Amino acid sequence: MTKKEKQIEFKDKLLKGLEKMYTNLIEYKRQKNSVLVVMKGDKIVKIKP
Repeated sequence: MTKKEKQIEFKDKLLKGLEKMYTNLIEYKRQKNSVLVVMKGDKIVKIKP
C-alpha cells in the first residue's frame, strides 16, 4: 500500500467517524431536550434539534 493510498484510507475512516459522532450528538441533544449551538458565517446560532 502506497503512502497516497494510506492517506486516502485514513481520510475515509476519519470522515466516517465524524459523521457517526455528529449523528450521535444530534440524538443526545434530542434526548436531553437541549439546544444545539452552531456557527453560521460570523454568527452563533442556537437550534432546537
